[in-house]
Amino acid sequence: MIPSLKEQEWGLPSVRGRYTENAPLGEVGWFRCGGTAEVLFKPADPDDLAAFLAACPKHIPVTTLGVLSNTIVRDGGVRGVVIRLGKEFAGIEILPDGFVRAGAVALDGNVAQAAARAGIAGLEFFSGIPGTIGGALRMNAGCYGSETKDVLVEATAIDRMGGTHKLSPLEMGMSYRHSTTPEDYVFTAALFQGQPGQEEEIKAFMAGIKEKRGASQPIREKTGGSTFANPAAAELEKAGLPAETKVWQLIDRAGCRGLTIGGAMMSELHANFMINTGTATATELEALGEEVRRRVLDDSGISLRWEIKRIGEPLSK
Repeated sequence: MIPSLKEQEWGLPSVRGRYTENAPLGEVGWFRCGGTAEVLFKPADPDDLAAFLAACPKHIPVTTLGVLSNTIVRDGGVRGVVIRLGKEFAGIEILPDGFVRAGAVALDGNVAQAAARAGIAGLEFFSGIPGTIGGALRMNAGCYGSETKDVLVEATAIDRMGGTHKLSPLEMGMSYRHSTTPEDYVFTAALFQGQPGQEEEIKAFMAGIKEKRGASQPIREKTGGSTFANPAAAELEKAGLPAETKVWQLIDRAGCRGLTIGGAMMSELHANFMINTGTATATELEALGEEVRRRVLDDSGISLRWEIKRIGEPLSK
Protein backbone atom coordinates (compact mmCIF):
# COMPACT_ATOMS: atom_id res chain seq x y z
CA MET A 1 0.00 0.00 0.00
CA ILE A 2 1.33 3.46 -0.92
CA PRO A 3 1.71 5.67 2.18
CA SER A 4 -0.64 8.66 2.26
CA LEU A 5 0.64 12.22 2.19
CA LYS A 6 0.10 12.68 5.94
CA GLU A 7 1.83 9.38 6.70
CA GLN A 8 4.90 10.58 4.82
CA GLU A 9 4.82 14.13 6.23
CA TRP A 10 4.23 13.09 9.82
CA GLY A 11 6.34 9.94 9.85
CA LEU A 12 3.46 7.76 11.00
CA PRO A 13 4.43 4.11 11.54
CA SER A 14 3.36 1.32 9.23
CA VAL A 15 0.31 -0.46 10.64
CA ARG A 16 -1.83 -3.50 9.85
CA GLY A 17 -4.93 -1.41 10.38
CA ARG A 18 -6.02 1.54 8.26
CA TYR A 19 -5.33 5.28 8.05
CA THR A 20 -7.91 7.64 6.50
CA GLU A 21 -7.30 11.34 5.95
CA ASN A 22 -10.01 13.99 6.52
CA ALA A 23 -12.35 11.31 7.83
CA PRO A 24 -15.91 12.37 8.81
CA LEU A 25 -16.48 12.28 12.56
CA GLY A 26 -19.36 14.55 13.49
CA GLU A 27 -21.76 13.15 10.93
CA VAL A 28 -21.32 9.62 12.28
CA GLY A 29 -21.75 10.72 15.92
CA TRP A 30 -25.08 10.71 17.72
CA PHE A 31 -25.50 14.48 17.34
CA ARG A 32 -24.96 14.13 13.56
CA CYS A 33 -22.92 17.32 13.22
CA GLY A 34 -19.35 18.50 13.57
CA GLY A 35 -15.97 18.27 11.87
CA THR A 36 -13.52 15.69 10.57
CA ALA A 37 -10.42 13.88 11.80
CA GLU A 38 -7.17 15.04 10.23
CA VAL A 39 -6.14 11.36 10.20
CA LEU A 40 -8.31 8.48 11.42
CA PHE A 41 -6.62 5.27 12.52
CA LYS A 42 -8.48 1.99 12.91
CA PRO A 43 -6.13 -0.60 14.45
CA ALA A 44 -6.32 -4.25 13.47
CA ASP A 45 -6.03 -5.51 17.07
CA PRO A 46 -4.50 -4.56 20.44
CA ASP A 47 -0.97 -5.40 19.29
CA ASP A 48 -1.36 -3.13 16.26
CA LEU A 49 -2.65 -0.37 18.52
CA ALA A 50 0.24 -0.77 20.98
CA ALA A 51 2.81 -0.73 18.17
CA PHE A 52 1.27 2.43 16.71
CA LEU A 53 1.25 4.26 20.06
CA ALA A 54 4.86 3.26 20.73
CA ALA A 55 6.09 4.44 17.33
CA CYS A 56 3.87 7.47 16.62
CA PRO A 57 5.94 10.69 16.89
CA LYS A 58 5.18 12.17 20.30
CA HIS A 59 4.52 15.70 18.96
CA ILE A 60 1.48 14.45 17.02
CA PRO A 61 -1.76 14.74 19.03
CA VAL A 62 -3.62 11.46 19.51
CA THR A 63 -7.31 11.29 20.46
CA THR A 64 -9.36 8.16 21.12
CA LEU A 65 -13.09 8.01 20.35
CA GLY A 66 -15.81 5.39 20.67
CA VAL A 67 -19.19 5.59 18.95
CA LEU A 68 -19.47 9.32 19.74
CA SER A 69 -22.61 8.80 21.79
CA ASN A 70 -21.84 11.61 24.23
CA THR A 71 -19.37 13.73 22.27
CA ILE A 72 -19.53 17.04 20.45
CA VAL A 73 -16.95 17.19 17.65
CA ARG A 74 -16.28 20.88 17.09
CA ASP A 75 -16.84 22.13 13.56
CA GLY A 76 -13.12 22.78 12.91
CA GLY A 77 -12.37 19.08 13.31
CA VAL A 78 -9.76 17.21 15.35
CA ARG A 79 -6.06 17.72 14.73
CA GLY A 80 -3.57 14.88 14.65
CA VAL A 81 -4.57 11.22 14.73
CA VAL A 82 -7.96 10.04 15.96
CA ILE A 83 -8.11 6.39 17.02
CA ARG A 84 -11.42 4.60 16.54
CA LEU A 85 -11.50 0.99 17.61
CA GLY A 86 -13.50 -1.34 15.37
CA LYS A 87 -15.33 -4.65 15.66
CA GLU A 88 -12.10 -6.36 16.72
CA PHE A 89 -12.58 -4.64 20.09
CA ALA A 90 -16.31 -5.35 20.43
CA GLY A 91 -16.30 -8.95 21.66
CA ILE A 92 -18.28 -10.11 24.70
CA GLU A 93 -17.27 -13.31 26.52
CA ILE A 94 -19.21 -15.03 29.30
CA LEU A 95 -16.86 -16.67 31.82
CA PRO A 96 -17.50 -18.94 34.84
CA ASP A 97 -18.59 -17.56 38.25
CA GLY A 98 -20.46 -14.55 36.90
CA PHE A 99 -17.54 -12.92 35.09
CA VAL A 100 -18.07 -11.07 31.81
CA ARG A 101 -15.24 -9.84 29.60
CA ALA A 102 -16.09 -7.11 27.07
CA GLY A 103 -14.13 -5.19 24.48
CA ALA A 104 -13.95 -1.42 24.76
CA VAL A 105 -16.32 -0.80 21.85
CA ALA A 106 -18.90 -3.37 22.90
CA LEU A 107 -22.15 -1.45 23.29
CA ASP A 108 -23.21 -1.13 26.92
CA GLY A 109 -26.66 -2.46 26.04
CA ASN A 110 -25.20 -5.52 24.32
CA VAL A 111 -23.15 -6.35 27.43
CA ALA A 112 -26.30 -6.15 29.57
CA GLN A 113 -28.18 -8.40 27.14
CA ALA A 114 -25.37 -11.00 27.02
CA ALA A 115 -25.20 -11.10 30.82
CA ALA A 116 -28.99 -11.49 31.04
CA ARG A 117 -29.00 -14.44 28.65
CA ALA A 118 -26.33 -16.08 30.81
CA GLY A 119 -28.34 -15.53 34.00
CA ILE A 120 -25.89 -12.96 35.37
CA ALA A 121 -27.50 -10.16 37.38
CA GLY A 122 -25.98 -6.81 38.37
CA LEU A 123 -25.16 -5.51 34.90
CA GLU A 124 -28.74 -4.55 33.98
CA PHE A 125 -28.05 -0.83 34.39
CA PHE A 126 -25.79 -0.91 31.33
CA SER A 127 -28.95 -1.31 29.23
CA GLY A 128 -29.88 2.27 30.15
CA ILE A 129 -26.55 3.80 29.13
CA PRO A 130 -25.91 4.85 25.52
CA GLY A 131 -22.42 4.24 24.18
CA THR A 132 -19.63 1.74 24.69
CA ILE A 133 -17.73 0.10 27.52
CA GLY A 134 -14.68 2.29 26.84
CA GLY A 135 -16.73 5.41 27.49
CA ALA A 136 -18.31 3.83 30.57
CA LEU A 137 -14.83 3.17 31.97
CA ARG A 138 -13.61 6.68 31.23
CA MET A 139 -16.51 8.44 32.97
CA ASN A 140 -17.69 5.75 35.41
CA ALA A 141 -21.04 5.76 33.65
CA GLY A 142 -24.12 4.73 35.58
CA CYS A 143 -27.87 5.07 36.00
CA TYR A 144 -30.74 3.97 38.24
CA GLY A 145 -28.50 3.64 41.31
CA SER A 146 -25.62 1.64 39.82
CA GLU A 147 -22.24 2.67 38.39
CA THR A 148 -19.54 0.98 36.32
CA LYS A 149 -17.17 0.78 39.29
CA ASP A 150 -19.74 -1.33 41.18
CA VAL A 151 -19.25 -4.29 38.82
CA LEU A 152 -15.78 -3.64 37.38
CA VAL A 153 -12.99 -6.05 38.32
CA GLU A 154 -10.29 -4.61 36.07
CA ALA A 155 -9.84 -2.60 32.89
CA THR A 156 -7.14 -3.09 30.28
CA ALA A 157 -5.56 0.01 28.76
CA ILE A 158 -2.59 0.87 26.55
CA ASP A 159 -0.55 3.99 27.28
CA ARG A 160 1.03 6.48 24.87
CA MET A 161 4.32 4.54 24.97
CA GLY A 162 2.59 1.30 23.95
CA GLY A 163 2.63 -0.28 27.41
CA THR A 164 -0.33 -2.39 28.61
CA HIS A 165 -1.90 -1.86 32.05
CA LYS A 166 -4.42 -3.82 34.12
CA LEU A 167 -6.28 -1.37 36.35
CA SER A 168 -8.64 -1.89 39.27
CA PRO A 169 -11.45 0.60 40.01
CA LEU A 170 -9.36 1.90 42.92
CA GLU A 171 -6.35 2.47 40.67
CA MET A 172 -8.61 4.29 38.20
CA GLY A 173 -9.81 6.69 40.90
CA MET A 174 -13.44 6.13 39.93
CA SER A 175 -16.01 8.49 41.45
CA TYR A 176 -19.32 9.99 40.30
CA ARG A 177 -19.09 10.33 36.49
CA HIS A 178 -15.31 10.58 36.71
CA SER A 179 -12.06 8.64 36.76
CA THR A 180 -8.46 9.78 37.18
CA THR A 181 -7.08 7.39 34.55
CA PRO A 182 -4.56 9.32 32.41
CA GLU A 183 -6.22 10.85 29.34
CA ASP A 184 -3.69 9.23 26.99
CA TYR A 185 -4.60 5.69 28.10
CA VAL A 186 -6.64 3.83 25.49
CA PHE A 187 -9.05 1.32 27.02
CA THR A 188 -9.24 -1.94 25.09
CA ALA A 189 -11.25 -4.27 27.35
CA ALA A 190 -12.82 -4.75 30.78
CA LEU A 191 -13.64 -7.61 33.12
CA PHE A 192 -16.89 -7.38 35.12
CA GLN A 193 -18.49 -9.61 37.73
CA GLY A 194 -22.18 -9.98 38.45
CA GLN A 195 -24.08 -12.48 40.54
CA PRO A 196 -26.38 -15.41 39.77
CA GLY A 197 -29.87 -14.45 38.68
CA GLN A 198 -32.89 -15.66 36.76
CA GLU A 199 -32.86 -14.69 33.09
CA GLU A 200 -36.55 -13.75 33.02
CA GLU A 201 -36.25 -11.56 36.13
CA ILE A 202 -33.16 -9.84 34.77
CA LYS A 203 -34.84 -9.17 31.43
CA ALA A 204 -37.94 -7.85 33.17
CA PHE A 205 -35.78 -5.41 35.14
CA MET A 206 -34.12 -4.27 31.90
CA ALA A 207 -37.50 -3.85 30.25
CA GLY A 208 -38.45 -1.56 33.13
CA ILE A 209 -35.33 0.52 32.54
CA LYS A 210 -36.18 0.79 28.85
CA GLU A 211 -39.72 1.88 29.64
CA LYS A 212 -38.52 4.55 32.08
CA ARG A 213 -36.02 5.89 29.56
CA GLY A 214 -38.58 6.05 26.78
CA ALA A 215 -41.03 7.92 28.97
CA SER A 216 -38.59 10.46 30.39
CA GLN A 217 -35.77 10.91 27.85
CA PRO A 218 -35.71 11.97 24.17
CA ILE A 219 -33.97 8.75 23.13
CA ARG A 220 -35.26 8.90 19.54
CA GLU A 221 -33.74 12.33 18.92
CA LYS A 222 -30.23 13.32 17.83
CA THR A 223 -28.88 13.63 21.34
CA GLY A 224 -25.88 12.76 23.47
CA GLY A 225 -27.49 11.71 26.73
CA SER A 226 -27.12 13.77 29.91
CA THR A 227 -25.48 17.10 29.11
CA PHE A 228 -24.30 17.97 32.62
CA ALA A 229 -23.43 15.93 35.72
CA ASN A 230 -25.47 16.27 38.90
CA PRO A 231 -23.81 18.68 41.35
CA ALA A 232 -22.10 17.30 44.45
CA ALA A 233 -23.99 17.49 47.73
CA ALA A 234 -21.43 19.96 49.09
CA GLU A 235 -22.08 22.34 46.18
CA LEU A 236 -25.82 22.16 46.73
CA GLU A 237 -25.46 22.72 50.46
CA LYS A 238 -23.27 25.78 49.86
CA ALA A 239 -25.95 27.16 47.53
CA GLY A 240 -28.66 26.49 50.11
CA LEU A 241 -30.33 23.78 48.03
CA PRO A 242 -31.58 20.31 49.09
CA ALA A 243 -28.98 17.55 48.69
CA GLU A 244 -31.33 15.58 46.40
CA THR A 245 -31.60 18.42 43.84
CA LYS A 246 -30.94 17.11 40.32
CA VAL A 247 -29.27 19.01 37.53
CA TRP A 248 -32.42 18.96 35.37
CA GLN A 249 -34.23 20.79 38.16
CA LEU A 250 -31.57 23.53 38.20
CA ILE A 251 -31.84 23.87 34.41
CA ASP A 252 -35.63 23.98 34.60
CA ARG A 253 -35.54 26.56 37.41
CA ALA A 254 -33.27 28.78 35.33
CA GLY A 255 -35.84 28.77 32.52
CA CYS A 256 -33.78 26.68 30.12
CA ARG A 257 -36.18 23.84 29.29
CA GLY A 258 -36.79 24.15 25.55
CA LEU A 259 -34.13 26.88 25.20
CA THR A 260 -32.78 27.06 21.63
CA ILE A 261 -29.77 28.45 19.82
CA GLY A 262 -30.01 27.89 16.08
CA GLY A 263 -30.83 24.23 15.54
CA ALA A 264 -29.75 23.21 19.06
CA MET A 265 -32.36 22.84 21.80
CA MET A 266 -32.60 21.70 25.41
CA SER A 267 -35.25 19.01 25.33
CA GLU A 268 -38.79 19.79 26.42
CA LEU A 269 -39.08 16.21 27.66
CA HIS A 270 -35.91 16.20 29.80
CA ALA A 271 -34.24 19.53 30.51
CA ASN A 272 -30.74 17.99 30.82
CA PHE A 273 -30.80 16.53 27.31
CA MET A 274 -29.52 18.61 24.40
CA ILE A 275 -30.83 17.74 20.94
CA ASN A 276 -30.04 18.59 17.35
CA THR A 277 -33.44 19.50 15.89
CA GLY A 278 -32.06 18.91 12.38
CA THR A 279 -29.85 21.87 11.44
CA ALA A 280 -27.62 22.38 14.49
CA THR A 281 -23.90 22.88 14.17
CA ALA A 282 -21.47 21.75 16.84
CA THR A 283 -20.84 25.43 17.55
CA GLU A 284 -24.54 25.96 18.31
CA LEU A 285 -24.69 22.91 20.57
CA GLU A 286 -21.72 24.03 22.61
CA ALA A 287 -22.97 27.63 22.75
CA LEU A 288 -26.32 26.39 24.03
CA GLY A 289 -24.64 24.39 26.75
CA GLU A 290 -22.55 27.35 27.84
CA GLU A 291 -25.64 29.58 27.91
CA VAL A 292 -27.38 27.05 30.14
CA ARG A 293 -24.34 27.00 32.44
CA ARG A 294 -24.37 30.82 32.61
CA ARG A 295 -28.07 31.01 33.44
CA VAL A 296 -27.90 28.28 36.09
CA LEU A 297 -24.89 29.96 37.72
CA ASP A 298 -26.75 33.28 37.79
CA ASP A 299 -29.91 31.66 39.16
CA SER A 300 -28.59 29.22 41.76
CA GLY A 301 -24.86 29.81 42.11
CA ILE A 302 -24.08 26.29 40.84
CA SER A 303 -21.41 25.89 38.15
CA LEU A 304 -22.51 22.93 36.04
CA ARG A 305 -19.93 20.39 34.92
CA TRP A 306 -20.18 19.12 31.35
CA GLU A 307 -20.84 15.38 31.13
CA ILE A 308 -20.76 15.48 27.34
CA LYS A 309 -17.22 15.49 26.00
CA ARG A 310 -16.23 18.32 23.63
CA ILE A 311 -13.23 17.80 21.36
CA GLY A 312 -11.53 19.44 18.40
CA GLU A 313 -11.12 22.99 17.13
CA PRO A 314 -13.65 25.77 16.57
CA LEU A 315 -14.42 26.58 12.95
CA SER A 316 -12.02 29.24 11.69
CA LYS A 317 -13.68 32.53 10.85
